[in-house]
Amino acid sequence: MTNYNYDVVVVGTGNAALSAALSAGEDGLKVLMVEKGPKHKRGGNSFFTDGAIRTAYGDKEGLSRVIDSLSESELEEIELPEYMEEDYYGDIMKVTQEKSDPALAGHLSSKSYETILWMKEQGVEFQLNENQYFEKDGKKVFWGGLPIKTVNKGIGLVEALFDKAEERGIDIWYESPAVSVEKTDGKISGVHVDSKEFGEVLVECRSVILACGGFEANKEKRAEHLGPQWENAVVRGSEYNTGDGISMALGVGVAKSGQYDGCHAHTTDYNSPRTGDYSKPGDIYKKSSYPLGLIVNVEGERFVDEGLDFRNYTYAKYGKETLKQTDQKAFQIYDSQVRHLLRKEYDLEEATMIKADTVEELAEKMGVDKENFLQTIKGYNAAVQDGDYNPGVKDGKSTKGLDVDKTNWALKFEEGPFYAYPVTCGITFTFGAVKVNEHAEALDENGEKIDGLYAAGEMVGDLFHHNYPGGSGLMSGSVFGRTAGDSVKEYLKQPAGI
Repeated sequence: MTNYNYDVVVVGTGNAALSAALSAGEDGLKVLMVEKGPKHKRGGNSFFTDGAIRTAYGDKEGLSRVIDSLSESELEEIELPEYMEEDYYGDIMKVTQEKSDPALAGHLSSKSYETILWMKEQGVEFQLNENQYFEKDGKKVFWGGLPIKTVNKGIGLVEALFDKAEERGIDIWYESPAVSVEKTDGKISGVHVDSKEFGEVLVECRSVILACGGFEANKEKRAEHLGPQWENAVVRGSEYNTGDGISMALGVGVAKSGQYDGCHAHTTDYNSPRTGDYSKPGDIYKKSSYPLGLIVNVEGERFVDEGLDFRNYTYAKYGKETLKQTDQKAFQIYDSQVRHLLRKEYDLEEATMIKADTVEELAEKMGVDKENFLQTIKGYNAAVQDGDYNPGVKDGKSTKGLDVDKTNWALKFEEGPFYAYPVTCGITFTFGAVKVNEHAEALDENGEKIDGLYAAGEMVGDLFHHNYPGGSGLMSGSVFGRTAGDSVKEYLKQPAGI
């Protein structure tokens, strides 16, 4: 019988898993990654992201250290608010309603900038996030603490990390799902893997890093934990994130942690694929410019405050609100005053667009309750208050007296042609996972670590609740993946018998 022996086995091949493997492999450890899917479907949810990544960059100088390609003249054309560790931490606590574990939130925010510089060392390239600024007086005015994204979106991110993994001699088994974790005398001793190439094998190892996502692609678990309506949600990423890592962790005594009835969700094109399309990655189906327009359901009524905050802080929860509507359907609508300000995804051939010269014609083409819709628009227009419109800041230009007022960016809906984009809810990742500390060590019900077991990425429970600051998913994967690898290196310095 062939013996398979490694220092560490990393389960998954997304950003968190790759960061963990590369970090662990820096000291020459023998590392194996195991992936449930085939090679052409590797990369986890990270493969499908737009690449926006949130970090405490500080100021322009900090930004320029991340994006080497920025010239002095380009920096001069940028207006960029400072974004410090305390700002990042504050954003996490604000959008999670103070439910985020302070130690985990603090670790993410405090390690974000050094980790993004470490990612550069691994070959990841960064650029300005074109979706996070508006042009004003010849300046690029950034907003929302998210000016950085990876070159070539999530594909560029994971391919750069795969290249580094190959350079470092890290083994990767594809079509090889991990089945269970082996524990001997209270310590991790191996992983059972059902490998297409090698069969059902026990890979002996002293440490395991679980980084294979949440249960968002598992229809039954979505219904169990999130509610029956979530069976109908579009899965925006990997079809292989079915909660296997959580089950394996629970099987060796790791405690459940986090908001099991919560998830990251986003409004996505109503006609988007039901799971991530590997031939069209890059998060091209999302629809994120709603703060500039209005959202109505099939009854022709508004149901959220589109201008409550920048989209970075509302899109995760507004996707869920869309799921509650009839047919899990809504429409984002815009007039010609703002159409030119919409993000690039609205111009793609994959975008479902309805165009009309009049509001009446728009209602008919949308197929909504026409009388209600026209009354909604009439009431909204009458409630719009005077004020200066500025999409680069929370301008306070609002409505007054509606059941659901619009807090910012309230322009009258009156200049044709008019545009509507049908949307539904797409689930990105789940918030319920397993208990870990700021060292990415897996913990039992008593808060004691399980020697040799670590978790990263979506498997970190108690970090996100209710909502999350945009771009924090990728950053969390990188930070806790790297941390897990660092913790493994320290753990393996100990003699095996201790």
